[in-house]
Amino acid sequence: MNRLSLKIIEKGMLMTLLFSILSCADKTVEKSVEDVQIAFIADAHFQDIYAHFEDADYQGIKIPNTENFANIRTMNAQLKSTRIFNENYFAFIEALEDIAARGIKYVALPGDFSDDGQPVHVKGLRKILDTYTKKHGMFFFATTGNHDPVKPFTQEAGKSDFLGIGGREQIITSAVTNLKESAAGELRPIITSEIKKWGYADILNEMSSFGFYPQKEYVYWETPFSTYAYEDYSFDKAKSASALKQRTYPIDAYNVHPDASYLVEPTEGVWLLAIDANVYVPNKELTEASTNPKDFSGASIGYNNVLLQKSHLISWVKRVAALAKQKGNVLIAFSHYPMVDFNDDASDELKQFFGATKMQLHRVPNEEVAQTFADAGLQIHFGGHMHINDTGVRTSGQGNTLFNIQTPSLAAYAPAYKILTIKSASEFEVETVVIASAKNFNSLFPLYEQEYAYLKESGATGVWDKDILTTKNYSDFTKWHLKELVRLRFLPDDWPVEFSEAMLNKTAKELLIENSDDIEGIKLQLEAQNLSLEEFKSWSGFDMIYDFYKLRSADELALRDISPDRIKQYALVCQEFKKSKNTAYQLWAQIFEKTKKGEPSDHFTIDLKSNKITRIVPK
Repeated sequence: MNRLSLKIIEKGMLMTLLFSILSCADKTVEKSVEDVQIAFIADAHFQDIYAHFEDADYQGIKIPNTENFANIRTMNAQLKSTRIFNENYFAFIEALEDIAARGIKYVALPGDFSDDGQPVHVKGLRKILDTYTKKHGMFFFATTGNHDPVKPFTQEAGKSDFLGIGGREQIITSAVTNLKESAAGELRPIITSEIKKWGYADILNEMSSFGFYPQKEYVYWETPFSTYAYEDYSFDKAKSASALKQRTYPIDAYNVHPDASYLVEPTEGVWLLAIDANVYVPNKELTEASTNPKDFSGASIGYNNVLLQKSHLISWVKRVAALAKQKGNVLIAFSHYPMVDFNDDASDELKQFFGATKMQLHRVPNEEVAQTFADAGLQIHFGGHMHINDTGVRTSGQGNTLFNIQTPSLAAYAPAYKILTIKSASEFEVETVVIASAKNFNSLFPLYEQEYAYLKESGATGVWDKDILTTKNYSDFTKWHLKELVRLRFLPDDWPVEFSEAMLNKTAKELLIENSDDIEGIKLQLEAQNLSLEEFKSWSGFDMIYDFYKLRSADELALRDISPDRIKQYALVCQEFKKSKNTAYQLWAQIFEKTKKGEPSDHFTIDLKSNKITRIVPK
């Protein structure tokens, strides 16, 4: 055998060996990420209901038949809010217990982990998370929402709707200047610095070990402003680069605001991209630097303002996504705000029906948002903010697909969190876990009994329905919360008066007959579906509106609370409404039909190679 033949053989053997090494390397990367699980708890709106203020001689109100005191908001306040203030404390603990029991070590908190960034609550949250870290070896990764912080800088604040002695409202505030004049018979206001609204510096300092700053246990950590390379990483370099003063971006010619975004590799091969999508736009043209919170808007808009004010995030995401692809790492993004329309593509109809300023339509991300981040390289993103369960999918003009997974809130219907299981570098399973029951969720009910009695005695109007205090589990409690929210806030504030008055008190049979020219044809359709016209007398227009909100909030999860027969009945009503000469009825039917259809949002798989999402049907 000549030398040339030997060289060819040696070269071939070398290439085979090299191919074998590369194959093993690929398998090693894939094996290291296989079956890694991450739980996502969005919009916990945690309030430490048992906390006592360090600088005020006030314990709260005593819970009857116990030795415990609580600082809670009134039932009246939480039934007119899109979030529960008190009972979600128990749901949060229940979710953490469930996550720990499953052996999940990584938990992401996509914003609004606190309620207005109040010191008493952020400190209480840190203590609980520290407990689960020490006891179960769990790692928490938080990102900011519009309620934490409310503004970039700490501000004096307070609430007038805490529950006080005898069922009355109790003012608790951080400054005397926030007080209104006390009326005769009102409780003495409580003054405490623990109720102010913290800004970035204080919140990130308290929550420092939950992703916002590097920890020695992390494989890797960086911010959009870091200058070191992945290969040159060290904890000391990361710590030096993590100072908040180095993590700012210009908001105008004079002001810079903090950006709490970070990338973390908690275990080899898995990258979590925590995006701070808060943007605080100046309320007026500023001529100098300002730390006055009143000079800036809140941050509830989300990504529409990110495209205008935070272009540095887009270039950072591109760089991170490209590097993840190069290294074969799994990249999962999470932030507080949705990147994809969350209305099942019914936003145009909703604007026509309700008006552009209603139904939180100002929070719907423009299509450019999804296109931009899909082309930046993001494929899977977990969002929150809207307190809804939903999945949105968008493919850009360049053929890049983004899966936006909306995580429900534990403080609203349906209370749930998400589990992401990494099956391989391109295959993922997403499961939604409903917190149906929560230990001690009803322990505050005796206090609400006092509140209800006081409201009745004082002749208050629009009093909440006391039957909510008969609920037997947390999930049912959130259903009642939604029902009262629809009655006390959504219908009066959002709905066209003429339409709601025509709908609310009529039976479905009346609505069906009024909007149909072919009653005999309807009876034949009913017969084919084993339904009768008399069944339509058992529910009203209010029930349809209430179930619309269930579907809007919980998507597929709501089908556990709406019977199949009722769904069939709604379909028939929508069918007739679409034939109506009344355009409002036509629009309502289109909105309702779109709301009950959508991408899988309960239990499903995502395949990034085929860009397919597949529903997992229970066995």
